[in-house]
Amino acid sequence: MTPSTAFKVLTQQQWVDFERERVFRGAPVDIADGYIHLSTADQLEGTIAKYFAGQGGLMIAEVDLVQLGAAVRWETARGGDLFPHIYAELPIHAVVSLQRRD
Repeated sequence: MTPSTAFKVLTQQQWVDFERERVFRGAPVDIADGYIHLSTADQLEGTIAKYFAGQGGLMIAEVDLVQLGAAVRWETARGGDLFPHIYAELPIHAVVSLQRRD
């Protein structure tokens, strides 16, 4: 069974822009790949270590996947694991919690 929430790692500036615009259209890697990358709770630390090593001020947004419905697809990625990908913009109302990681 897939979890009902997943996590998006954002830089401080990406979060500021997300709050202002009320929608997140993706980081450069998301835009290049055509979807917004998310990680499950179990995948989060690996994602941070691989893509955000040494970066402070990260914002970890917990996203309610149920609200996004059919825009979420579970696809095989790093290490053969299934990762949640959003094939739409991410509305801020789908963010259910936020943590800062320094």
